[in-house]
Amino acid sequence: MSGLIEQPDTIAVIPSDNTIERDTSPRSGALPISEEILINITPMECRVALVENGIVQELFIERTARNGLVGNIYQGKIVRVLPGMQAAFVEIGLSRTGFLHVNDMIWANRADDAPPPNVAQLLHVGQSVTVQVDKDMLGTKGARLTTNLSLPSRYLVYMPYGEHVGISQRIEDEAERERLRLLVESVRSEMQLSGGIIVRTAAEGASQEALARDLQYLNKLWVYLRERQASAPVPSLLLADLPLPQRVLRDLAGEQTSRILVDSRETYQKLTEFVAEFVPQVADRLHHYPGERPLFDLHHVEEDLQKALQKRVALKSGGYLMIDQTEAMTTIDVNTGSFVSGRSQEDTVFRTNLEATQAIARQLRLRNLGGIIILDFIDMQEESHKADVLAALQQFLARDHARIRVTGVSELGLVEMTRKRTRDSLEHTLCEPCPICEGKGYLKTAETVCYDIMREIMRLARAYQAPNSYTVVASPMVIDRLLSVDAPAVADLEHFIGRTITFQVETLYSQEQYDVVLA
Repeated sequence: MSGLIEQPDTIAVIPSDNTIERDTSPRSGALPISEEILINITPMECRVALVENGIVQELFIERTARNGLVGNIYQGKIVRVLPGMQAAFVEIGLSRTGFLHVNDMIWANRADDAPPPNVAQLLHVGQSVTVQVDKDMLGTKGARLTTNLSLPSRYLVYMPYGEHVGISQRIEDEAERERLRLLVESVRSEMQLSGGIIVRTAAEGASQEALARDLQYLNKLWVYLRERQASAPVPSLLLADLPLPQRVLRDLAGEQTSRILVDSRETYQKLTEFVAEFVPQVADRLHHYPGERPLFDLHHVEEDLQKALQKRVALKSGGYLMIDQTEAMTTIDVNTGSFVSGRSQEDTVFRTNLEATQAIARQLRLRNLGGIIILDFIDMQEESHKADVLAALQQFLARDHARIRVTGVSELGLVEMTRKRTRDSLEHTLCEPCPICEGKGYLKTAETVCYDIMREIMRLARAYQAPNSYTVVASPMVIDRLLSVDAPAVADLEHFIGRTITFQVETLYSQEQYDVVLA
């Protein structure tokens, strides 16, 4: 990496995006959480559902044709340096070049409070660089890259070029934090291992032997990666992350997991070996599901998946949410609908908003919505109600694995929040923009299209004097209106331009498509 020394800027408490931090600590007054992990395998894709107390909370989908890239480590080549943007484009062998910003790079003698040097001082075109995917390719954007490598295991994340031991902030007990810190530092010293280490939430209560086993595995992985660095061509993949089933069990399975079902015997055998090595405490909960009825049908996951692609989410009270996802942000609108059972209008609004907080938290996880999110609660007059709704929202968001920041409730009932985007949302994974409306979500009416056509004929009549007639080619709905409701207007137009207008139905045209052919 010619002039670069990979040292982390800071030790984060959440590991790299290919890992999922879970808060398994009990909360006072909260119902105990019973989790099931359902794994559905087909030759085309792998799907995993996380079910809490019988309700599907999260879905993970990995398709064979386009597996996720987050966590993969590549030997890349700099193809373009942009000093003005303090960034560079890196060829890593994918369909689009990756994006590497100077803030995601590390270099020799880097100080936390020192401004970064110009990227042109660190990189040049043709230079070889080892990078890790921090964010998947989203839409037209290439993968976001970092040179701050991290290698995750069950309890730890190893930062090869770091220095410090960091403890997940979700471990709140100070005595336990200190115990883990001392254990990890002791094991690292015994192994004479350099580098930084993050202790993950799952390590709470873990023994020294378990931590040592994890660190030994990570050290072997790092040695293997270094050997690959020395011999691999450029560009090339040096190290791929684990397949989705193993990754989910590594990151999600724990004491709260009551059962793990997988419907593929081959995958079950692989997971049996993996669990025995990395998650032995759940080995007795891993089962092969051989039933004839599809696993996701049996647990109503397919039904919830289809509902998660709809804009409207019904609430039990009769209220509902409207979820609109755009490239810039996601908006969630809360409505009372048919719910009018409160003692007063304010009470009805308050109860609807309270119910909506739980539904919103679930939909964010289920749909994997990220970026800027605007929550439009129904306007509340009492400040105590606003505070209660915000507190309820934060309580339900507490189990979300993604990094979340929430603002207060504004006078208009709006709550601004951000949720870290780590992979495509469920909608982007399973859907594509409608070719008819081109993603707008609506079409011009037949009436509007008819008027567009008549204006186009008038424009052509002024521009071209030669044609004797015009033929309108359009969808059945539009032609039908031109020949019925708008027939008098068409007759007046023929008289005005002195030309004949004929019509031709094209069943393959959408309602907005039309052509005016000069004859």
